[in-house]
Amino acid sequence: MNLEHIRDQVRNGFKPFRLQLSNGRKFDVPHPEFVIIGRNVVGILGKNDVTTIDALHIVSMEGLHPKRRK
Repeated sequence: MNLEHIRDQVRNGFKPFRLQLSNGRKFDVPHPEFVIIGRNVVGILGKNDVTTIDALHIVSMEGLHPKRRK
């Protein structure tokens, strides 16, 4: 995936999104402060750690729907 697509999502009216990797793992980005985009890597802040992802392994990006409150 082209990292410019992710940068645009973060810069231009951020909406939460999910990154899908080639191994099937998924990472949610609920807020722009949870992601950092480098030259060839993406860092995702999780609950207890930071995961670095090589851009070659990102296969798709999809929007997240807001959770409904009960």
